[in-house]
Amino acid sequence: MDESLLYLVAADALLVSHALFVCFVVIGLLLIFVGKWLGWRWVRHPGFRIVHLLAIAIVVLQSWLGMICPLTAWEMNLRATAGDAVYAGSFVSHWLERLLYYHAPEWVFVVVYTLFGALVVASWRWVRPER
Repeated sequence: MDESLLYLVAADALLVSHALFVCFVVIGLLLIFVGKWLGWRWVRHPGFRIVHLLAIAIVVLQSWLGMICPLTAWEMNLRATAGDAVYAGSFVSHWLERLLYYHAPEWVFVVVYTLFGALVVASWRWVRPER
């Protein structure tokens, strides 16, 4: 297998992991609220709730500090090493890129991440984790 192809496969795997992280944060909050309404006890599990809170806290902190997500930087490094400057490498990267990356001013992301983070913090009051 060509070495550049290995780098592209690794970049695609990293992009999928990044998408799963985003899904965990976004869908996790939705499931917390739905779970409260449906009486699901697992949405109150402290381990799940702490990991969920830490995940969005990292995103918010990175946005406040003006940092690029390390997963994005790593993926781009892999693509550059493979000689692929943009997301033209594969079907997976093409479609996941459209879901994950939007073109807007940086302040929009800071506000959105901060508001979402505040909603996650508020969920601790509305749907209290078990002790």
